[in-house]
Amino acid sequence: MVVQVRIYKIHAGRMDEWLAGWGKSIVPLRRKFGFDVVGAWVDRASDRFVWVLSLPASEDWDSCDRAYYASEERRALRPDPADCVAEAETILGDAITLP
Repeated sequence: MVVQVRIYKIHAGRMDEWLAGWGKSIVPLRRKFGFDVVGAWVDRASDRFVWVLSLPASEDWDSCDRAYYASEERRALRPDPADCVAEAETILGDAITLP
């Protein structure tokens, strides 16, 4: 399994807007394109949102991600929840099995 950690700094005062758009639009659309949302965390004190996506190792991350962003559904999101994101960091890697 391939996983990606996404760490977002959300614009001040827009966390609730982000969470509503993320849950209503982003999560279902990501799932439609084969991704799974492993978990998500909110740190309201610092306006940070962290989430983890996964994809089976048999799938090519870059191809699936490009298909997601190029989709008519993603381009049509209004308001676009991504407008709430001030900064983003992503870390992509292979999942490991813990002993």
